[in-house]
Amino acid sequence: MQQSQPPEPPPQLEPFQQSAALSLGVELELQLVNTHDYDLAPYSDEMLRLMAKIPLPGSVVPEMTSSMIEISTGVCHSSNEVLGQLAQIRDALVRCADKLNIACVGGGTHPFQQWHEQRIYDRPRFRQLSELYGYLSKQFTIFGQHVHVGCPDADSALLMLHRMSRYIPHFIALSASSPFVQGQDTQFDSARLNSVFAFPMSGRAPFTLHWEEFAKWFAKSTRTGVVKSMKDFYWDIRPKPEYGTIEIRVFDTPLTVERAAALSGFVQSLASWFLNDQPFVPQEDDYMVYTYNRFQACRFGLEAVYVEPATGEHLPLREHIALTLEQIAPHAQALGAAGSIDMLRRSAEVARNDSRWLRETNAREQLLAEMVRQAAERFRGRG
Repeated sequence: MQQSQPPEPPPQLEPFQQSAALSLGVELELQLVNTHDYDLAPYSDEMLRLMAKIPLPGSVVPEMTSSMIEISTGVCHSSNEVLGQLAQIRDALVRCADKLNIACVGGGTHPFQQWHEQRIYDRPRFRQLSELYGYLSKQFTIFGQHVHVGCPDADSALLMLHRMSRYIPHFIALSASSPFVQGQDTQFDSARLNSVFAFPMSGRAPFTLHWEEFAKWFAKSTRTGVVKSMKDFYWDIRPKPEYGTIEIRVFDTPLTVERAAALSGFVQSLASWFLNDQPFVPQEDDYMVYTYNRFQACRFGLEAVYVEPATGEHLPLREHIALTLEQIAPHAQALGAAGSIDMLRRSAEVARNDSRWLRETNAREQLLAEMVRQAAERFRGRG
């Protein structure tokens, strides 16, 4: 008679590593398109082979489908350093893409690709996700920017996470670049996040301000067998204990590395304000308006309505962005991020984000492929 094997112990939450407070790391998921009709092109293997020969900061890795590629910076200490690293990687990407007669493009969605034509990249984790999530895996051919910010300790990370949650609509509206899906204008500024919400482990982190309590919650979750690690959570913001950071995941990939760096400067300046001024203590009740504010920002971008969680006041999101940028201006100045804040302030003042640029370009050209071509020119630093 065969003896039964003892059950495997549930995974343990990794200890929260030390990192430099307010340090930054940025990841960008990018589109690879052919230069014939500007549809997605499955060239990630070829790009990775060429990029591996070039000494660069950070890393370049595959993503879920083979028409995507992810670049990331190393640990940075300012948005200017982020920009320097992203620009260096961008320039190498452009050179490699030119050799393959393809182009790299920003934006949160490709405007007319057909999800069923995409190929899952051949990696064990991607194959497992494809088996679990079925067609959703191919529909996950969407492109986001993730910003990591260093936290001094685990409890500070949870406090930072829940404070940042009030500013999720600001991040969405300022980065929105996904108005088109499957050849149609969705009427959303960020349609990308609708795809993320289809996954069962999306949404927001549980409300706790102490790492010990969070570890207990994680242990309960892993005992169910539904999740095995923090990677299984697709939350808008999640702790990354192995890096000593929190990771903000709601940004669409911008059309330019300059805007990507500016958004990291916004995050860093907010984090400095939180750490140094302790402007408010987050509450579970903050999340009563969370989903509404998130939807407004996805749907209307910089023309959204924002409900202030503490007071319930309704005001234009653009006004709250302007107020926030004013509050954090001294911190931005001290961090060398004043230029980043100015770029975002001007954007909010005229309600102009990348989604608006894409719509205006398509209205002028009347051809989505030409819009993608011009977006590729913007990514490479032209136009």
